Amino acid sequence: MTEDELRARILGLVGEYARTRWSPRPFAPGIDLVPAACKVFDGDDVRNLVDASLDFWLTAGRYADRFEADFPAVLGARHALLVNSGSSANLLAVSALTSPKLGDRRLRPGDEVITVAAGFPTTINPILQNGLVPVFLDVVVPTWNIDASLLQPALSDRTRAIMVAHTLGNPFDLDAVMAFARKHDLWVIEDCCDAVGAEYGGRRVGGFGHLATASFYPAHHMTMGEGGAVVTSDPVLKRLVASFRDWGRACWCGPGHDNTCRRRFKWQLGDLPAGYDHKYTFEHIGYNLKVTDMQAAIGVSQLAKLDGFIAARRRNFQALRDGLADLDDVLILPEATPGSSPSWFGFPFAVRDGAPFTRDDLVARLEAARVSTRLLFCGNVLRQPGYRDIPHRKIGDLPNTDFAMRNVLWVGVHPALTPPMIDHMQDTIRAACRG
Repeated sequence: MTEDELRARILGLVGEYARTRWSPRPFAPGIDLVPAACKVFDGDDVRNLVDASLDFWLTAGRYADRFEADFPAVLGARHALLVNSGSSANLLAVSALTSPKLGDRRLRPGDEVITVAAGFPTTINPILQNGLVPVFLDVVVPTWNIDASLLQPALSDRTRAIMVAHTLGNPFDLDAVMAFARKHDLWVIEDCCDAVGAEYGGRRVGGFGHLATASFYPAHHMTMGEGGAVVTSDPVLKRLVASFRDWGRACWCGPGHDNTCRRRFKWQLGDLPAGYDHKYTFEHIGYNLKVTDMQAAIGVSQLAKLDGFIAARRRNFQALRDGLADLDDVLILPEATPGSSPSWFGFPFAVRDGAPFTRDDLVARLEAARVSTRLLFCGNVLRQPGYRDIPHRKIGDLPNTDFAMRNVLWVGVHPALTPPMIDHMQDTIRAACRG
């Protein structure tokens, strides 16, 4: 058999194996787990993974190139750079803005970045890791997004950027945030790790700010296992992100390529000798946060299913929202930001103060019924043990953030959920609230 024939035979068998190994089975309420999040994949994803492994091109290659070409439109941008995680994407987005190549607009140690305290740590960590100061704003109930009315009170002579996530796939008030940023010449980073495919004003989130990030962890809208991306429409920022991702080097050649600039031995940069190899010239103190082509191969096949994944998340969210509407006297149910079409990552809801049960009571009932739950990430990050002594400012006492920390939980809306699973979640929540 030829090499191509052998490959085709291997991939055909992989498809058969995937159908046998991961065939669906009936759901048993109270026995089978209803996960809050999980990867959703099929034989196409497994075949792509094996196909890339047969190339044995272990770093970024043909699949990475294809993904970086196709993904930017998903977040309304022109360029995408693949990285090894969404957390790394956030780190690179902030780090790129510290580049001396940005002149007076670069972020410097001590500069302030507006964000929220009710978020995931990896939105906040890069601010601290780059010697910057987070300024924490409260959130709005029940969108659980940044309270844009606090932007003006947060402004100081050191404010340089805004970095906020679209909470659980629900876009924040982009009109207000972008107008404020334009007025005060601030950088904006949209953390879209939980919001791939969400829309605001008819546009995809991720295309509003200067930079945006995505995550492809198994729990997210699509997966590569591990993986993430930084997107931008600014070619200068694209180059800076690539440099910080690839050891801080000045060269922009991809893996396995040389002399893309056709001046490899003709540059004179820094205090290096004239003609020093451009592949070994470094203009930033960077990282190695690249992705493998096996990861990218899964991403390519997942990308073909993304619209279906997003539609399923919206259907599942609406089924829960409609089914629990009569519990509004004891629960605060989620609402989309006005003018938005969320790409829901989860179904967040809060137990009202004065309800005859607590959030912890409800969590216990759900977990006992094998319905997996999550809290609103770190609650109030300033109350987390690792963050109690960080440099920061906060605007007010963050009452809604503390309320979220005490009262909010969320359950899944991912595409693997079936109608019997949705019914079981609703029945369990109803019994806990009315029992």
